[in-house]
Amino acid sequence: MRNNFAETLYKEAKENDKICVVVADISPAGSMQKFRSEYPERFINCGVAEQSMIGIAAGLALKGFKPFCYTIATFSLYRPFEMVRVDLCYQNLPVTIIGMGAGAIYSTLGGTHQSIEDISIASSIPNMQVLAPCDPSEMKEATKWCATKNTGPVYMRLGKVGEPIFTENSEEKFEFGKPRYIIKGDHTAIISYGISIKIANEVFEELKKRGQNNSLISCHTIKPLDKKKMREILESHEKTIVIEEHVPHGGLSSRIKEISHDFKIKKEIKCFTLRDEFIHFYGNHDQFLDVHGLSASKILDQI
Repeated sequence: MRNNFAETLYKEAKENDKICVVVADISPAGSMQKFRSEYPERFINCGVAEQSMIGIAAGLALKGFKPFCYTIATFSLYRPFEMVRVDLCYQNLPVTIIGMGAGAIYSTLGGTHQSIEDISIASSIPNMQVLAPCDPSEMKEATKWCATKNTGPVYMRLGKVGEPIFTENSEEKFEFGKPRYIIKGDHTAIISYGISIKIANEVFEELKKRGQNNSLISCHTIKPLDKKKMREILESHEKTIVIEEHVPHGGLSSRIKEISHDFKIKKEIKCFTLRDEFIHFYGNHDQFLDVHGLSASKILDQI
């Protein structure tokens, strides 16, 4: 996913000389290295100065550029939070913040490198839009949208490497702001976003073996969330399962429950998230999720 982002941005930058990249202590590789080599005047490495990264991006945006801020998620959003809120969102500037390795991908490095509440934090800021593509293909579409159509601040949750593609034969195309059917059924709506789609797909495949005709849905845009389409999804299925690599409060689960309540939808909703605690466990990513109860086998045990 990280490589698809870099390659897509590099291609867009060849067509648009207003696209620039501001990073914080990340060594560029692949297409990001090509970007730096070919367009050095549009590539700035601020070092370990994330607040400066956001401030510089704001200044560039005010001068007509379209900046992308790129570093590990905890350092792209948490450390410079005041600058994100005031410099970008208060002024509604077209800056895309890339949270690389988001969620618990950096499981072995502990809580300082885990952005397990980033969706909630980013979504709470006025004017901020929040994206979390589910695979490299969807990441390509989201990056193109940010580069060509976006007019305000965006936080985009990015995986790392090796993610499989789930959307190649999707029922629906990528459209900013709208949940997307990957596979459409009528029994249970299984909704996820970001790399958690892998767990959602495992649950989907197991329930398919049991004879269920279910839907698999990528909610790649968490804010703004299309309430009308989400209402249609909730009402047209017997029940809904939400799977997200995020704390229970303020994420997609909370939004879907809110929509269900507002429209008085009397259907079962089961949400599977990370636990509301910092767990001092330092295994690999899958092991970390399993400790939180966020694995296909543990989800299936509860449904």
